[in-house]
Amino acid sequence: MTSHARTDPRTGDTAARLRGAGLRVTDSRRAVVEALLEHPHASADDLFGVVAQTVPGTSLQSVYNALGDFVDAGLARRIEPAGRPGLFELRVDDNHHHLICSRCGAVEDVDCVVGAAPCLTPSDAHGYAVQVAEVTFWGICPACSAAADAGPGARAEAAAS
Repeated sequence: MTSHARTDPRTGDTAARLRGAGLRVTDSRRAVVEALLEHPHASADDLFGVVAQTVPGTSLQSVYNALGDFVDAGLARRIEPAGRPGLFELRVDDNHHHLICSRCGAVEDVDCVVGAAPCLTPSDAHGYAVQVAEVTFWGICPACSAAADAGPGARAEAAAS
């Protein structure tokens, strides 16, 4: 396991985090890590909006490049919810899953309740050595449920938040 795997994704020095993953420290990479710390489960476009405010002249392509480098180095994880853009997070190597609101797209981490990866076993592995089970739970988040109960105007407000 690499040194960055056990680092709490909400804290720590971004330069050390990048170096620990074997990556060169640049202003744009540093800004992308910091944006991910503040906005876990963010798309590249969303992260670009944050990074462009702190590193003028940064391009969307440089954000995509940084994210690709992070995923390749094991610093970040890409999740790909069906019908949605890819999302990125810094929480890696801990066997967790995701709960996604099918109305507003909110994403929550869900810890695996059955121990080490993979926490699920297929009925027939077809000869594969299963290493990981990725589970995405879909549902309606509390804010969207409350908005639905309150009526159409409240639904629009919940979706905008």
